Amino acid sequence: MDFESAHRLFVEHHLAERSGERQDRLRRGHREAERLFCRNVWWPLRQHFDRLHPEYEVTDWRGLVYFCDFAWITPYAKLIIEIKGFGPHIQDMDRRKFCRELSRETFLTAMGFQVISFAYDDVAQRPELCITLLRMVLSRYTSSESPVSVKSGVLAERETIRLACTLARPLRPIDIKTHFRIDHRTAVKILQSLCEKGAMTAVCADPQTGKTRYIVRYELRSEALNWL
Repeated sequence: MDFESAHRLFVEHHLAERSGERQDRLRRGHREAERLFCRNVWWPLRQHFDRLHPEYEVTDWRGLVYFCDFAWITPYAKLIIEIKGFGPHIQDMDRRKFCRELSRETFLTAMGFQVISFAYDDVAQRPELCITLLRMVLSRYTSSESPVSVKSGVLAERETIRLACTLARPLRPIDIKTHFRIDHRTAVKILQSLCEKGAMTAVCADPQTGKTRYIVRYELRSEALNWL
């Protein structure tokens, strides 16, 4: 099924499931920016709209209804996705609106949602960046749908890449050994597998002479983000 057909069915399905203001909001709110996100970012990454809810209704801390651009709801995750244009969210925003928006995002976090935002300009002009970032976010939850085990190679490798990003430095086998609570041999195996796949580079140097002798650390390559 192509995007246009899938997107039409996606919207029609949610319209049929709603009534009153919730239905009207979907008709009025799902406009250019939201459609562009579906076409340029979500569809290339997922190829379906399962568990994605457009114009998702939530209640804020004041008891007032608020509609988020999208919500992705699974048994393991509650994700709010907002597409923000520079004009309405920066140029046209006064201090009161700014404070209210930050408070709303904090409240949603307290309610168990993770809130992520994409700039309209990135969605329209740099969708590949949005796809990469969204893939990284979703992989945290899609991985959790299966038991995490160092024996399940892909999950262990993804978690190793996240660890390298978090530590912001090259990894050593002791880092993997401590993080996963595994033996040294298994830790090295994970790092070597990532090197073979082009996600990491093994760095060799003798600490005394500086000459190449044995592997001392593993550096993350930019291509690694495509694995998340």
